[in-house]
Amino acid sequence: MNLIELETILRDQKAELDLLREDTLISRPEEDLIDLNSRLAQVVIGVRRSGKSTLCFNALEKAEINYAYVNFDDERLAECRTEHLDLILETLYRINGKFEYLFLDEIQNVEGWPLFVNRLLRQRIHMIITGSNAKLLSTDLATHLTGRHHKIELFPFSFRDWCTAKGVKHDSMTTRNRGLLGKEFGEYLHAGGFPELIYESGNTSYISTLFDNIINQDIKNRFNVRNIDELVKMAHHILNETPDCFTIDGLMEVSGIRSNHTVMKYLSYLQQTYLISQVKKYSPKSRQRSTNEKYYAIDVSFMDKRENAFAGENLGWRLETIVYLELKRRYGGQGCDIYYHREKTSETDFIVCNGNKTIGIYQVSYDISNEKTRKREIRGCLAGAKVTHCDNICIITNHQREDISIEDKTIKVIPAYEWLLNK
Repeated sequence: MNLIELETILRDQKAELDLLREDTLISRPEEDLIDLNSRLAQVVIGVRRSGKSTLCFNALEKAEINYAYVNFDDERLAECRTEHLDLILETLYRINGKFEYLFLDEIQNVEGWPLFVNRLLRQRIHMIITGSNAKLLSTDLATHLTGRHHKIELFPFSFRDWCTAKGVKHDSMTTRNRGLLGKEFGEYLHAGGFPELIYESGNTSYISTLFDNIINQDIKNRFNVRNIDELVKMAHHILNETPDCFTIDGLMEVSGIRSNHTVMKYLSYLQQTYLISQVKKYSPKSRQRSTNEKYYAIDVSFMDKRENAFAGENLGWRLETIVYLELKRRYGGQGCDIYYHREKTSETDFIVCNGNKTIGIYQVSYDISNEKTRKREIRGCLAGAKVTHCDNICIITNHQREDISIEDKTIKVIPAYEWLLNK
């Protein structure tokens, strides 16, 4: 990699930012979490194509500050190594002049990057960093940037983001607007939250390509996975069946993997790259919390928009996944944990805890008009309330709204679109 080639690449990337300035980009609440005055590296992590780059771009543009930019997900920088980083920095000064802010996109592609970032932080350069691999980033950050970074987790569009992007009013709950929001939520429930899907009609091709990129670029290449076919089988099976608990033996049988250690490694890779997310079982006992984990797709589009996906259109599972992701957005950055609870005759979908204090119980059911379904969901709520001593109980449905008084408890039943838009 020589100076002339590098300058061409970085000037091309700068021109891409100029094109981005011509687009109408929506603001997302996570922008406020990026502290451009901080001396800590601002690290935004999340699944590919969730909008990390746009989020950072918006924050930098609104601040009206001069910054330099490098996208390491550019195939022309695929061979970039630690020894090239100083040359990149020199070229950025040549192109941009003096700058105090440096935006590094998908930095985990360069091995040894934290030492470079650490050196620039010591030189009082403000660092904004994105990445798509939680493990690589977290391990490197913990090793080399302990106490010198602020991590922000970004998921695909929330329903609020979706409405903002489509120009749908969501700050009014008139009869007319409730109907319009209900219709919009039906589309969101099926399409999912990847920003580009709002403007793309071929979502199966889009999600299949995204799935392949995560498997091959973020997992195969990073972790040197040899038998990628087994990993692909396992990933498809999990995405077809989520949300659900999976046994190691069951995953070995489905995928053809012979080692339980390999299955556990693959599960870890799928989580680290944000293809799936894990929920532990609620229990005061640590050992029980570390078994029978439940898994969710990181977006409902992964459940059935992949090529050769065999998942059915289970609206209840899709709604449960959307509620889980919203709970992650609301509470994940506040040091809270999300659990599920299961007994012989009942299951509580989500219990949100701050330390050993439970702050909310959430049950999800697409429709509770059937008496048997209604009793089952109420039973799950009461079981969660009993074991946690929490009175903040909610059932989230597709459209129903009421208060249920039972056993000295009040269970609030609320339509999903309304709950999702509640600040």
